[in-house]
Amino acid sequence: MAESPADVLLKGSSGRTSRGLLRIIILATIAAAAVSSRLFSVIRFESIIHEFDPWFNFRATKYLIENGFYSFWDWFDDRTWHPLGRVTGGTLYPGLMVTSGVIYHILRFLTIPVDIRNICVLLAPAFSGLTAFAMYLLTCEMTASPSAGLLAAAFMGITPGYISRSVAGSYDNEAIAIFLLVFTFFLWIKAVKNGSIMWGALTALFYGYMVSAWGGYVFITNLIPLHVFVLLCMGRYSPRLYISYTTWYALGTLASMQIPFVGFLPIRNSDHMSALGVFGLLQLVAFAEFVRGFIPGKQFQRLLTASIVIVAGVAVVGLTALSMSGVIAPWSGRFYSLWDTGYAKIHIPIIASVSEHQPTAWPAFFFDLNFLIWLFPAGVYMCFRDLKDEHVFVIIYSVLASYFAGVMVRLMLTLTPIVCVAAAIALSSIIDTYVFASEGPSPQSTASDENSSSEGLRSTRGPNVGISSYLSKIIMTSSVVVYLLMFVAHCTWVTSNAYSSPSVVLASRLPDGSQFIIDDYREAYYWLRQNTPQNAKIMSWWDYGYQIGGMADRPTLVDNNTWNNTHIATVGKAMSSREEVSYPILRQHDVDYVLVVFGGLLGYSGDDINKFLWMVRIAEGIWPDEVKERDFFTARGEYRVDDQATPAMRDSLMYKMSYHNFQNLFQHGQAMDRVRNSRLPADTPQLSTLDEAFTSENWIIRIYKVKDLDNLGRDHISATAFDRGHKKKRATKKKGPRVLRTE
Repeated sequence: MAESPADVLLKGSSGRTSRGLLRIIILATIAAAAVSSRLFSVIRFESIIHEFDPWFNFRATKYLIENGFYSFWDWFDDRTWHPLGRVTGGTLYPGLMVTSGVIYHILRFLTIPVDIRNICVLLAPAFSGLTAFAMYLLTCEMTASPSAGLLAAAFMGITPGYISRSVAGSYDNEAIAIFLLVFTFFLWIKAVKNGSIMWGALTALFYGYMVSAWGGYVFITNLIPLHVFVLLCMGRYSPRLYISYTTWYALGTLASMQIPFVGFLPIRNSDHMSALGVFGLLQLVAFAEFVRGFIPGKQFQRLLTASIVIVAGVAVVGLTALSMSGVIAPWSGRFYSLWDTGYAKIHIPIIASVSEHQPTAWPAFFFDLNFLIWLFPAGVYMCFRDLKDEHVFVIIYSVLASYFAGVMVRLMLTLTPIVCVAAAIALSSIIDTYVFASEGPSPQSTASDENSSSEGLRSTRGPNVGISSYLSKIIMTSSVVVYLLMFVAHCTWVTSNAYSSPSVVLASRLPDGSQFIIDDYREAYYWLRQNTPQNAKIMSWWDYGYQIGGMADRPTLVDNNTWNNTHIATVGKAMSSREEVSYPILRQHDVDYVLVVFGGLLGYSGDDINKFLWMVRIAEGIWPDEVKERDFFTARGEYRVDDQATPAMRDSLMYKMSYHNFQNLFQHGQAMDRVRNSRLPADTPQLSTLDEAFTSENWIIRIYKVKDLDNLGRDHISATAFDRGHKKKRATKKKGPRVLRTE
């Protein structure tokens, strides 16, 4: 008995419902896997904030929930950058803190008592699940293939390139920014395909959220205009493109200008001029399309040519005039460092000193992306086959992100999403081709078969006969499953061993295989919190400023904001100079304690002696006549800390603080620096202006107290230096407080 149309319809509806429910279950499983893979640090150690910048974000979030949004917006932090202070509310991206604060208040409203620290620790894993879902939506818009979307979501959920900045405890701006990046691109593609003001407005809304969360929003600000510009050059102007871009640019620019840290940059900064230029170009193209219908063809071509020449000339002259007059800010040093990898080392050493700003080594691509790096070019090639508007976006994104990821390690984060999209497109195509290929008619089929569908005709060709066999399907399916299992194993291993160790809690393995926890950082910060006055000023290299402020709750001279190069150079000068030069600097800045990180005993390579040359270079940039990098290298060009070290090295405050009393741990003449693999001189360096106040259990953190003038003889410090320091301090006191406070 034949089935009725109603039965067929019900079966089709039931099938679609089943497939939809299965996709939801798979997406939920992917999100759970994404969250779970980021919890190694919590399981192995504890719920703790990682790294350096997250400690400031955590401190700012606590201030927000304790004092309210408006107080946070106007917050002047007088406990950082002493004696300058910091207008914190206007010098940060508040999106991360506001997101955590909203979640905290929602949970409190629902009577769920959750500590703000746990919200901050688990925020990045939670958003990773949302990022996987956003990746599914973006890939489905690119291919209309749910299988490709699910693969992309799975890749994004566990790939190390994204996990590196989103493990539990990594409370940094990227914790929510990558989700916003992917979701904004999804909304943009949706807007371009539909030509809808609603989708364009949603794109602008999430773009504004992205601006509030991360400085990487400039990537979106330039990628979307470039996409539109390329489509215009390809002759693909359409009302859909006009509506989507003008809506996004107008509303998105207004939204971004509401962030105090951004302000008028969208209309006055060179980084944003491409978006403005494409906006103006799009208006001219739209006007030309409108005029085309009223003017004959040849006359229109002449008018168009003349208009292009005139507009281009006016635009160049206007842009040059505005740039020279200062209305449009020039390109920043960070921009030049993206195009010239040696620029920052020469002109802005403070940027080059950050490890994540270094060029990316080739092994890092395979370490963070594994076998996706092989599928990535294949997916981009497949976009060339159809080359729809959304495929042009994938190609542009791939080229730009690949270049920037090679220039800077940190930008591997922006490459990972498009790699997941392209790899998923390629792999899903391979799977669909083999799994769903069907046996076609044999070459000896009757003449009636020649009138079959094109699909049937293609299946009679030689290559397709091979791939449609059960053997080829089994081989290909098994190979893909093996590759995916190896990918999962690699991602899990990398996440567990490379990206899940908090910087403030170190761990090593003893000979018997047991874990040995090294907790020197928290031990030292807790000592500062318990044994020093609340207003005691701490000087250290800028790397540790946020941690000292977050854990020790003590004022610092410099921190990871690095907004004042001269102030940081002052610290570098104090660290790299002789005591008679350093001591007046310490007194002038009211320093009570000096903190250094030393890894010579345990072999901890991330210590201040290994960072010392960057301190010297930054100080030399401000005082080239007083601090010279070449003075710290031997005649053979070696950087040494043993008995062949240069006089400038041995006399520097950093060297003395690091190795003070270190030789007493060994037999006479046997002191060994395990990081530099150097045997040290037998005599320990002597300090005249500082007293050792605290050394952590494993000698990683060393804290020294600055001697008062009353307790310090003039045998080691010149009278001129003393008088200069006294006079400057008296003059400062007469002028009143040096820090303006806001109510």
